[in-house]
Amino acid sequence: MKLQTIYDLFVQKGITADPRGKAGIQKDLKKLKEKYGKLDKKEKAEFDTEKLTNPFADTRILNGDPKTEVKTVLVGIDMETPEILLAEKLNEKGGKIDLVLAHHPEGKAFAALDQVMHVGADVMHHYGVPINVAEQVLNPRIGEVSRSVAPANHDRAVDAARLLNIPFMCSHTVADNQVYDFLVKAMDKKRPETVGDVLDILKEIPEYKEAIKIGAGPRIFVGSPENRAGKVAVTEMTGGTEGSKEMYEKMAQSGIGTIIGMHMSEDHKKEAEKHHINVVIAGHMASDSVGMNLLLDEIEKKGVKVIPCSGLIRVKRS
Repeated sequence: MKLQTIYDLFVQKGITADPRGKAGIQKDLKKLKEKYGKLDKKEKAEFDTEKLTNPFADTRILNGDPKTEVKTVLVGIDMETPEILLAEKLNEKGGKIDLVLAHHPEGKAFAALDQVMHVGADVMHHYGVPINVAEQVLNPRIGEVSRSVAPANHDRAVDAARLLNIPFMCSHTVADNQVYDFLVKAMDKKRPETVGDVLDILKEIPEYKEAIKIGAGPRIFVGSPENRAGKVAVTEMTGGTEGSKEMYEKMAQSGIGTIIGMHMSEDHKKEAEKHHINVVIAGHMASDSVGMNLLLDEIEKKGVKVIPCSGLIRVKRS
């Protein structure tokens, strides 16, 4: 497969699984194109035109010719300078790595992390929080993330890939959307009655089962196995990063009894506890692995060899 074909495929898969729905994304893209058309020449020169077709600012080809033929890809959750050097070392040993693929964003995709967080409002709205409330709760957190990533050395790994002439790509929200969609369907199908049931459903998923072996599996952060789960919401699997801690009050008011997330800070945990919401944390690397695996299966079907590393728990479903 050509690098551009992989990129386009991942974007389309991300759109299909997005909480906003395909129609919602197309509407957003149409509005953005209209806005772009009204910009002056200077503003257009500064505009990232990739946004006109790809709604995920944290998914990008970071280095390399899009026409590059990809037969073997080195994939991991965090692919930074050490992993770029690993790819070079494997190539020296005959590994023939054609592409380094990261889940977490690097370069300009990392700099734009805050731009994908708006989907979090749609996730909350899906579970009953009014969209105007969800947006107002989330907006301050988006600004906070924007300021926090601004001083980072965004291009560190990208520069390493450029100097070694290694194609480099990241696929963040497009993969997170996959695990979000996967877990929503799993919970809707099995309808867990207790928090323990939620935990058991996760533990049957191969990536989480493997994560248990290394001490990084699903666990209950708030509540107990005997607690009745109530409405189960998969709220912190997509949307760039952790949302606003103020959202837990709004979720409780909307009837959510249990939330499933990848990870949770102590401040967020205390806020969920305050509002009597059970919290099941599935695990960060395992959850990211589910999302990436659902994408990687698509390119393996087309003959691309996948070499996992850097926290990726590779499970094939195709």
